[in-house]
Amino acid sequence: MKSLLRFVLKVLRWCIILFIGSSIFFTLLYRWVPVRITPLMIIRCVQQVSHGEKIRLRCHWVPLDEMSRYLPVAVIASEDQRFLLHHGFDFSAIQQAVEEHERGGRRRGASTISQQTAKNVFLWPASSWVRKGLEVYFTGLIEICWSKERIMEVYLNVIETGDGIYGAEAVAQLNFGCTAKELSRTQCALIAATLPNPLKFDSVRPSRYVMRRQQAIMKQMKHVPLFKKAK
Repeated sequence: MKSLLRFVLKVLRWCIILFIGSSIFFTLLYRWVPVRITPLMIIRCVQQVSHGEKIRLRCHWVPLDEMSRYLPVAVIASEDQRFLLHHGFDFSAIQQAVEEHERGGRRRGASTISQQTAKNVFLWPASSWVRKGLEVYFTGLIEICWSKERIMEVYLNVIETGDGIYGAEAVAQLNFGCTAKELSRTQCALIAATLPNPLKFDSVRPSRYVMRRQQAIMKQMKHVPLFKKAK
């Protein structure tokens, strides 16, 4: 019995070492190498096949300096206005979300762009305590190993922006007939308005709700400085 326990502990120890080593390796690798595929992309493709549909996967990696200068501003205004100030976690937003929930208000997320990037690149979408714990771990890793510019660059390249559409370049080409560099201020705000649920909200045929969100984001963009381009 003792030998079995020692064996299990040994295997567990090596699994932890392997996990930590591989996670650090890929985090460092993605500091320079484009992220071409994510767990969410794989999950969506499997779902499409299981439903008897053709695989829809459009994702074209482009550097941050080949995107519209308004796109980072729009997503910061919409998703995480303290992105440049925090180190991965916005504790004030978390506290506000908790207090609002305790008052009986609607439940809202307080995930930062860093947290969303960590989840998109390394994890799966379904919420659980295990995934949340891993999200904290990977968010800390990318905040240590990547610059804010790199986090934004990866986020804007892998974020789901429609049905089978991922990233700024793909949504610009398919929905607006232009490149990510050519996106206008209003188009960037419209894309940002769909991000809470890009499978429900459409930037091609936006609902009244999405249009209201777009207008609100454009007002907030006035208070967000133009994002520094990655070198």
